[in-house]
Amino acid sequence: MSAGKSAEKSNVAVIGLGSMGFGMASSLVRRGHAVVGYDPSATAAERLVASGARIAESPSEAVANASVVLCVVVNSAQTDAVLFGDGGVFPVMPPGSVFISSATMAPSEAKRLSSRLAEREILYLDAPISGGAAKAANGALTIMASGSPNAFARARHVLDAVAAKVYRLGDEPGIGASVKMINQHLAGIHIAAACEAMVLASKLGLDLSTVYEVITASAGNSWMFENRVPHILDGDYRPLSSVEIFVKDLGILQDMARAERYPVPLAAAALQMYLATSGAGMGHDDAASVARTYAKLSGASLPTAKAAS
Repeated sequence: MSAGKSAEKSNVAVIGLGSMGFGMASSLVRRGHAVVGYDPSATAAERLVASGARIAESPSEAVANASVVLCVVVNSAQTDAVLFGDGGVFPVMPPGSVFISSATMAPSEAKRLSSRLAEREILYLDAPISGGAAKAANGALTIMASGSPNAFARARHVLDAVAAKVYRLGDEPGIGASVKMINQHLAGIHIAAACEAMVLASKLGLDLSTVYEVITASAGNSWMFENRVPHILDGDYRPLSSVEIFVKDLGILQDMARAERYPVPLAAAALQMYLATSGAGMGHDDAASVARTYAKLSGASLPTAKAAS
């Protein structure tokens, strides 16, 4: 379903102010919500203050007056630390408040966290996100969410502010996480395939800009090809999503598939390329850096970054 446009306003804590969390917090501010943010990075915190939000010194301080907590961290371990670590929010959140978890994690972890929060009658919404930093900044994300009807009802005005589409996938935490892993399965393969194809094009002596133009108008195109190949063309590997993200996510996928006794050979091959790229020192660069690994293996030439004028 598409997100509606609720006029309700509330106090919202946003934990994690990376490219996605910062954009989501800024969207909430624009929609008139009172936002308090927390991030261990002082730079991220200063940026959020400039957008009109307040900054807390710890997660627990951030949620002191919040009815909704939006947690935008990398994985289940970081989410667990936000909830139960030093300065964590679990002892502070009142019964009936909502914890929206947007980290990509295994469905079993989403279920575990939800169960622990239920001990204090805190509502949990399993709500991973997709769309990238630009859509986060514009309040136009896609959210794949599952949780109780009560959690959805109490969080709807926050979801409306940060998303163009909110898919309500079921009442049980873990469903949203499962759907996100299917998305990451495809995204990881598509990026690796785009890199493999473009480096082959270089080996064949083709003009890469022309190949990009042709493929984006042809059946071989994908959203990831169109979105990430410009990194290769520009020799600019500043991250939209890093190599390490796909090392993590395709690793989770492998574990899930193994538990189901289900083969995922394409994802396994893509994971090996992300691991090789990370091992070569490019883990925190954009996932399109897989192209550089292919280039090193094959002796192909790729465009280099343009000098700043």
